[in-house]
Amino acid sequence: MTTKTEHCHLNSDLTLHDRTTTPLPIHAVALALTIQDDELIECRLTFQVNPELYEHIETEALFNLKPEVRNPLSPREFLPEPDIKIETTLKPDLLPRLAGHATNIDEAANYILNLSQEQPDDPLLSTENWLALSVKQLQESGEAGYRTLWDYISPAALAQAATSGSSEEISEVIVNFFKDWTEANLSEATQKATSQMLERITNFFKDLADVNLDEQVEILQQNISKSTQIFEEMVNFFKEDEWPFVQIEANQILEMVFHGENGEWKCYAQAREEEKQFVFYSLCPVKVPKRKRRAVGEFMSRANYGMIIGNFELDFTDGEIRYKTSIDVEGDRLTSALIRQLVDANVTMMDKYLPGINLVIDGEASPEDAIAQIES
Repeated sequence: MTTKTEHCHLNSDLTLHDRTTTPLPIHAVALALTIQDDELIECRLTFQVNPELYEHIETEALFNLKPEVRNPLSPREFLPEPDIKIETTLKPDLLPRLAGHATNIDEAANYILNLSQEQPDDPLLSTENWLALSVKQLQESGEAGYRTLWDYISPAALAQAATSGSSEEISEVIVNFFKDWTEANLSEATQKATSQMLERITNFFKDLADVNLDEQVEILQQNISKSTQIFEEMVNFFKEDEWPFVQIEANQILEMVFHGENGEWKCYAQAREEEKQFVFYSLCPVKVPKRKRRAVGEFMSRANYGMIIGNFELDFTDGEIRYKTSIDVEGDRLTSALIRQLVDANVTMMDKYLPGINLVIDGEASPEDAIAQIES
């Protein structure tokens, strides 16, 4: 099996049309053809539009840019300038139409550009027949934008699905897409939201390629329910308890700040879905100087002795101190009551022993005396 991709730089104005045949002027940047064993399996068109025109594209979901098929690349919003670059791929059922008029990349580029002048209503120029893969804007602070579900699937698999109704690789694509989606859309990552998203995506595949994914979706819904249960419960708890938090990118970890009587510090809540565990950390606001780590280590050993829920930990490499509480819910389920017990015990212990940690670091008390002052 031989696969090759040809590229062509365009730098030309091109007029497409939407579902109502309204003209859509774009600036075509590049065209790429992927050929496998002498058969055209993908045609990609990259173009630029100004932010005002992109707003119209987004509002009308042109190029199949439905909300459910997007995964953010960053939290940045689009700015009024510069232009926005959109990469698209031609729907598989239109590839034979293009292949019938072009045998190489140059012929394909000329044919599409000429269509814009000679046959402006041709299906190859319809936004409905192109699937957006990514939408990006290069800003001074970095890149803003998102990729779509279509960027997760190989052109060969999409073409095969369109002709044979095969669903094996597509179901795998949905799994990978959904994993990224739930990580990027923390506020929407609930069982109800994921089920609705799955339904919309699978219906879209049915319309696109007549692929039936009902069986795979049922399995996927069960797996998603199992794989996000702890994370969902954790998020719901901190929302309901009105803790401001942020999610650490690409991880099932929440970061927040707690204000105690003796100081304030960062806290981290972590869902370990595979291990069926929930972990909560309080990170001490001060790091232990190297010369004081042995003394603080003794202080922590004395503090940990007799602890029922949780324990102090000291990293002798960098002097970081944290208090950890955790629970294993294998064969059971995590509840808000269990989370509250672990969180309350955690922050209470850090707040209680923080003055003693400072006493030992500042050399104002020995570990034994510092513990005595706190526990008396």
